[in-house]
Amino acid sequence: MSISNNDVQHVAKLARLNLTSEEEQTLTGQLNAILKYAEKLNELDTENIEPTTHVLHVSNVMREDETKESLSIEQVMRNAPEEEDGQFKVPAVME
Repeated sequence: MSISNNDVQHVAKLARLNLTSEEEQTLTGQLNAILKYAEKLNELDTENIEPTTHVLHVSNVMREDETKESLSIEQVMRNAPEEEDGQFKVPAVME
């Protein structure tokens, strides 16, 4: 598999990047070098290797959902730059 200048131009257009022809040439070469390096993985004998989804064994990394005591409204409002009726007052984003 290889990347052409047209591929780079297409991706640049999608990303709304204005690339010079020199930049396109450079990126085409760099991307092809990356793909060539990645193709070395095909040389490895993976016949007896079990597919994995994670390098380390991970099992149920979720903790139990437990309620805990929280800050009071007064404590929280001490951090508010402006407060109104027990709520953070922020600048309007819509008129």
